[in-house]
Amino acid sequence: MASQFRTDESCLFCRIIAGEIPSDRVHEGERMIAFRDIAPKAPLHVLIVPRDHLPNAAATAAEDPALIGELIGCADTIARENGHEAYNLLFNTGEAAGQTIFHTHLHLLAGGKLTDLPV
Repeated sequence: MASQFRTDESCLFCRIIAGEIPSDRVHEGERMIAFRDIAPKAPLHVLIVPRDHLPNAAATAAEDPALIGELIGCADTIARENGHEAYNLLFNTGEAAGQTIFHTHLHLLAGGKLTDLPV
């Protein structure tokens, strides 16, 4: 059966989602996965990634606004499951903003003040 989601075989996150590249997954849902960042900037640093390949948060919001809310809800659940009521959420959109992988992803950072974190 064909996937209902768009993918890009050259995209690192699409390859992680497909299981071709290992990750430390902390959540796996129908429309997204979440895994620990390999270069964490906080004690809890998780990337929440939609299964559907779109280049950035703005493109995702334009095409599927509900998905942005689902990503944020997933981040809240993961933060609370890890004992954090306070946390930072970050979307990098565009190369000049620090985006290096052009597949929408939300950074969840917890356990430190954002001013203490080199993001």
